[in-house]
Amino acid sequence: MTMRDAYIVDALRTPTGRRKGGLSHMHGADLGGFVLAELVRRNGIPAEDYDDVVFGCVDTIGPLAGNIARSAWLAAGLPLTVPGVTVDRQCGSSQQAVHFAAQAVMSGTQDVVIAGGVQTMTQIPISSAMLAGQALGFADPFSGSKGWQARFGDAPVSQFHAAQRIADHWKLSRDAMEAYALESHRRAVAAIEAGHYAREIVPCEGVKHDETPRPDTTLAKMATLEPLMPGSTLTAAVSSQTADAAAALLIVSGEAVKRYGLKPRARIAHMSVMGDDPLWMLTAPIPATKRALERSGLSISDIDVVEINEAFASVAMAWLAETGYAPERTNPNGGAIALGHPLGATGARLMTSLLHELERTGGRYGLQTMCEGGGLANVTIIERL
Repeated sequence: MTMRDAYIVDALRTPTGRRKGGLSHMHGADLGGFVLAELVRRNGIPAEDYDDVVFGCVDTIGPLAGNIARSAWLAAGLPLTVPGVTVDRQCGSSQQAVHFAAQAVMSGTQDVVIAGGVQTMTQIPISSAMLAGQALGFADPFSGSKGWQARFGDAPVSQFHAAQRIADHWKLSRDAMEAYALESHRRAVAAIEAGHYAREIVPCEGVKHDETPRPDTTLAKMATLEPLMPGSTLTAAVSSQTADAAAALLIVSGEAVKRYGLKPRARIAHMSVMGDDPLWMLTAPIPATKRALERSGLSISDIDVVEINEAFASVAMAWLAETGYAPERTNPNGGAIALGHPLGATGARLMTSLLHELERTGGRYGLQTMCEGGGLANVTIIERL
């Protein structure tokens, strides 16, 4: 049996809206529905021919509950017959949505699938689902488990502790992390001014550009911020920003390309996911990248562009230190410190930006990876066509 290829035909996103910014009033189904409707509108596939909608979303309570992939499709006025499913692999949810969509196409069970994600963090703050059980007597998702406590004890399961642990282990000073964060903002502002994001962003509710980059930030301003925890070298300046956003990609088979007269823009060349220590939590992109390159038969030097989620500066800096990859080709147009991290939408946002950057620069291979709660990391390699 021959495995089919999966192709990316289109990829788009909303701007990232800052907390209480231009997208903060939108219901999650409407924000997600906006990118779905636009993707369907600009591609010549009848709406009823879509096989599935796979959306990433985290903290699925309130307006994000009840299978937001399905709700968003219906809110967009699209056919009742097309199903939808919502994925939660924490911060990597919509990167995993891309994997599931591509796997469905490669298996031969589906031909036309939308992968994407949505998050409304102004309305539903980070960790809302983690804390929702407190009203029912559960302090958190872990402490009541005998098996978990036998294995990991009472050690905090915290992204802040993990990010600080990484900074300490890799000897990343506050000054070094702030310099990295400043560069993320500089790159994002420069990319916006140069129009690098213009092709991938669809203006939404009057918001035309990412709202989160700070052109006026300085090292001096960063130095005045209080640590996130007592004794920590982490501050808000070296952390990803809360954001509201949605993104979507159209993933199809070769047969669908012929049937609908489509032009594939990239091929999914590799997909994998790997686990690591859940207490270190944010280090998994390092071993996951190593294994992905081994399995794909590529070397790090074959990769033209990398998008790694800047959950914290220490995460990306440790990855760079261990892989030896070129910093100038890593998040070349800024990362989540500047552009925001809308949790369940970030994976699709990164893939959308990766594809457009490969097209802009003429690169062949792009690699995306993300740290994820539970000590997980997805890796996707695409080949521009």
